[in-house]
Amino acid sequence: CSHIWGTGSGPFPPAPPHPSAAFLGGPDEGPPCSTGPGWAGEGPGASGKNRRVCHAAARLEMGSLWEEFNRLGTEMIVTKAGRRMFPTFQVKLSGLDPLADYVLLMDFVPLDDKRYRYAFHSSSWLAAGRADPAAPGRVHFHPDSPAKGAQWMRQIVSFDKLKLTNNLLDDNGHIILNSMHRYQPRFHVVFVDPRQDSERFAHQNFKSFSFPETQFMAVTAYQNHRITQLKIASNPFAKGFRDGDPEP
Repeated sequence: CSHIWGTGSGPFPPAPPHPSAAFLGGPDEGPPCSTGPGWAGEGPGASGKNRRVCHAAARLEMGSLWEEFNRLGTEMIVTKAGRRMFPTFQVKLSGLDPLADYVLLMDFVPLDDKRYRYAFHSSSWLAAGRADPAAPGRVHFHPDSPAKGAQWMRQIVSFDKLKLTNNLLDDNGHIILNSMHRYQPRFHVVFVDPRQDSERFAHQNFKSFSFPETQFMAVTAYQNHRITQLKIASNPFAKGFRDGDPEP
């Protein structure tokens, strides 16, 4: 079960529900895919996808922990040098062609056009004006990309190398975010099309997944003390919080 923004519960102001998956339509190579029940993979327009991606499904790992953070209002630290996410974004894939090559990547999209501040007296986030100019859009490629579908499906896919920064001039390839803004991580499965004119089919060759429970507020320091406590309690590397070394 996924918490959806806009229910009015939790520490964040209501926002429109975010779709569980995003698809672009287009002519299909091979038999069309149904949009029957599944994990986060179902959604409109799946019949327009290449048959090597349209059956792809992704299950979010550590879902109960993500939900626990989400109920409090997840915060992720951004630093000039870059900070890893916790919980780490991990998925279990199925439905890929075992012999086809795939690239896996992530990006992060703003949830709204607002900047926020934390009200300590009410332990809640309040809108504090319009969003800052959007940070440069970047994607993070999983370092094992490209790899065969069989390899991706064999084990949990972990984006533990991904780092978040607020340095607009970052030259390390980290994801650049604005502090005190809300974001939705997105996960993309891209089929490496061997055809010479593969650019023509680019819109068919990927499938995207968004898990609402992974939404978060980017911060330079934790605002909600309950988030700090939960991170220390659940992060195996959280010894750094106690020893004064913030980077695991």
